[in-house]
Amino acid sequence: MTQPVFLGMPTAPPGVGHLRGDRPFPEAARDALGDAQLRRNLSKATGTIRAKRAQVVAELPDWAELRAAGAAIKDQVLADLDRYLVQLEEQVTARGGVVHWARDAVEANRIVTDLVRAAGADEVVKVKSMATQEIGLNEALAAAGIAAWETDLAELIVQLGHDSPSHILVPAIHRNRAEIREIFLREMAKVGLPAPPDLTDEPRALAEAARLHLRRKFLEAEVAVSGANFAVAETGTLAVVESEGNGRMCLTLPRVLITVMGIEKLVPTWRDLEVFLQLLPRSSTGERMNPYTSMWTGVHAGDGPQEFHLVLLDNGRTATLADPQGRSALRCIRCSACLNVCPVYERTGGHAYGSVYPGPIGAVLSPQLTGVGDNASLPYASTLCGACYDVCPVAIDIPQMLVHLRSRVVEAKREHSRVPSPEQAVMASAAWTMDSPARWANALRAARLGRLLGRRRRRISALPPPLSAWTATRDAPLPPTQTFRDWWKKR
Repeated sequence: MTQPVFLGMPTAPPGVGHLRGDRPFPEAARDALGDAQLRRNLSKATGTIRAKRAQVVAELPDWAELRAAGAAIKDQVLADLDRYLVQLEEQVTARGGVVHWARDAVEANRIVTDLVRAAGADEVVKVKSMATQEIGLNEALAAAGIAAWETDLAELIVQLGHDSPSHILVPAIHRNRAEIREIFLREMAKVGLPAPPDLTDEPRALAEAARLHLRRKFLEAEVAVSGANFAVAETGTLAVVESEGNGRMCLTLPRVLITVMGIEKLVPTWRDLEVFLQLLPRSSTGERMNPYTSMWTGVHAGDGPQEFHLVLLDNGRTATLADPQGRSALRCIRCSACLNVCPVYERTGGHAYGSVYPGPIGAVLSPQLTGVGDNASLPYASTLCGACYDVCPVAIDIPQMLVHLRSRVVEAKREHSRVPSPEQAVMASAAWTMDSPARWANALRAARLGRLLGRRRRRISALPPPLSAWTATRDAPLPPTQTFRDWWKKR
C-alpha cells in the first residue's frame, strides 16, 4: 500500500479540480438562455435519448427490481468502503498492478504525470473519463510538456474546439453537425492528420475523419490513461463500457496503462456487474448492451499493457460519505439519465453549472465534493419536479438531497454573517405572522390589496424589495377576492 485509505475526512480537500464555476449558476444560465441555437441542439439531443431510453427500459418487466438491486449494492459498498478498497488493492497488486492513493486532484495529477515521465513518453491517449476531467488532468499534463489526446469522438470534438464538456455522456451535445465539420476542418491539421478538404457534415463522414485522425495516435502511443465504470473488489478487475471501440484500442495497444478511478466505483463481486451492465447502457445510451465492454485484471505477459497503474481518487468523496443525507450521491454510475429529463438542463446546457458534472447530479455532487460554500448556487438549479429521481437507475433521491443542500447553504450563510439576509428577514416575518391566528387573518385580508397591483394584467409582475427578487423572474398570482374565513362567516 503506497498511501493510507482516506476515510472519515470531515471536510472537502482544497485541490478539487474542475468542480467550480467562475460565475454563479443564475448568471451563467441567463447567458445560455439567450442562445437559441444551443437550446435547439439540446432539445433535439435530449429528446432523442429520452425516447430511446424509455423504449428499452419498458422491455424489462423487472426494471424496478434491478433498480432496487443497484441501489442496495451501492449502499453496501459505501457502508464497507474501507474494506472493499483494501481488498481491491490486494487483488490488483497480486495480479501485477500497482495501486496509488490520491487525496485530491493535485496529488492525482502529480502521480499520473510522474508515471508518464517514468515511461519516457511525451504524449498519452485517453479513454473518455469523468475522473480525469474532474481533476483537470489534461491541463496538468500539458503544463509538464505532455500532450493528452482524447480518443472518444465527442471528447475529441470538445478538445479540438478548445471547448469544455457540457454533458456526462455526450460532452459535445451543445454542438451540431455543421459546427463539428468546421472544427475538424480548422483544427485537425494543427495536431495530426488533417480532415479531408471535401468533408461533409454527414455523421458517417465526420466519424471517418476522426477515425483516420486517431489511428496514428493509437499506433504510436506508449501510454494510455483511462477511467473505469466499475472495479470488482473480489478479483481486482476493472471495466470500461463504450460504444466506439476507441476504449478497446487504448486499453490493449499501449505498453503502459494508467487508470484513474473514484473510490466509490467499486462493486463487491463479479456477479454484481450483472446488475449494472443491464442498468447502465439502457439508462445512458438507450441500448440493451454496450457495443464494447472491456475488462482487464492486472497484467499478462505478451498480451496487452505490460505495466498497469490504478490511481484511487478521493477528492472530496469521503467528505460526501460523512453526510448521511448526501452520501447516496456516491451511488451515481454516470449514466446521465437525469440530465436528459431535466427541464433546467435542457434550456441552459451543461456549461452554466460550472462543473464537469452538470445537471441534477452535478447540482448535488459538486457542492458536496467542494463544500457548499464554493457551489452555493447549484442546489437551487432545479425546479424540484422529481423527473431525475424517476429515471435514476440507482434511485438517488436528488430532489430530497437538493432541499437538504439548500438548508446547508442557508446555515453556512447564517454562520458567516450576523446580519440577516432579506430572505431570512421575510421568513422570520412570515413565521411571526403565522404564529398567531389573528395576525394571520389580518395578513390574508391585507394581501387583497395586491389585486390593485395586478388587476390590469391579472397577475402581479412587480413587487417592492425584497419581494422584487421573486417577481424579477416570475409572476405572482392575484390574491382571491375574499379569504376562506370570510366566506365561511357569511354562510
